[in-house]
Amino acid sequence: MADFLGMMKQAAQLQSKMQAMQEELGNVEVEGVSGGGLVAVRMTAKMEVKAVKIDPSLMKEEEREVLEDLLVTAHNDARRKAETAMAEKMQALTGGLGLPPGLGLT
Repeated sequence: MADFLGMMKQAAQLQSKMQAMQEELGNVEVEGVSGGGLVAVRMTAKMEVKAVKIDPSLMKEEEREVLEDLLVTAHNDARRKAETAMAEKMQALTGGLGLPPGLGLT
């Protein structure tokens, strides 16, 4: 019975820490770039896009398709960085709990 109570206490602590981590992830920002820095997308680790920066040299009608491709690439780069930041935070949070890898908490 004591083991069960200890597990419940540990679960409550984990839930509290996860809520705090979720709030913190909203403050972690990453920037994805493409086209050698011609396009940049800034987003939070919660995947909320905050800003898009486009070099003025790309603002030509004949460059529209290139610009669209660069935006997609920059967004995906930012998303990968945000996912990495989130995974690192989760690892720091759950690292001492002895949870098996691949438990699906990230």
